[in-house]
Amino acid sequence: MASILVVDDEMGIRELLNEILTDEGHSVISAQNADEARKARENLEPDLVLLDIWMPDVDGVTLLKEWANNGQLTMPVVMMSGHATIDTAVEATRIGAVNFLEKPIALQKLLKTVEQALLRAPPKDLFVVETKTTDIKANGSVQVTSRIEEFIVEEVEANQAEFNLSYIDLPLREARDLFEKAYFEYHLNQASGSMTRVAEKTGLERTHLYRKLKALGIDVGNYKGE
Repeated sequence: MASILVVDDEMGIRELLNEILTDEGHSVISAQNADEARKARENLEPDLVLLDIWMPDVDGVTLLKEWANNGQLTMPVVMMSGHATIDTAVEATRIGAVNFLEKPIALQKLLKTVEQALLRAPPKDLFVVETKTTDIKANGSVQVTSRIEEFIVEEVEANQAEFNLSYIDLPLREARDLFEKAYFEYHLNQASGSMTRVAEKTGLERTHLYRKLKALGIDVGNYKGE
């Protein structure tokens, strides 16, 4: 199995991921900050890093950029956060992260993401980001085309999606709600309203998924049979 470095300043998260990944047969080492992560990366040379974005002293994106600039991004890195914006997630992906996990992390989503990440070669070799921002429409939206595998496809709605720049001026909670609504509407369309398929794709339990859709004002019945 693989050696995995978990970097998170929350002890509870480190212990939980350690327990889950160890049960799957992986060898896990934990770090609570960037300094410990640097030392662990040098000593362990992990097959995969799960890296929290929001940490004291040096944040995860800064550490990821440091590894990339120093030629040390020789392993796939999956970012983790419960408060990241789309811009932060996309920036991390451009630097070299292969995927993104939103906290609280669902078990099946974690295992699927780890499995997929371990199949990847170093991100500099295989991970390509193509973004076209020349088609600026009158309503202020930008047509974005990307090939950020898994992350952009699942987290930013589709291979060809429109993002309204006015989101940036909104409070974080409002902007996130708008994004989440577009995200779940996309997956409901793709699954023709099948809650089982949407739950599998998004990594959410059905009960949690129903609550989320209700909170966002999404009527599942509108997507049946599409």
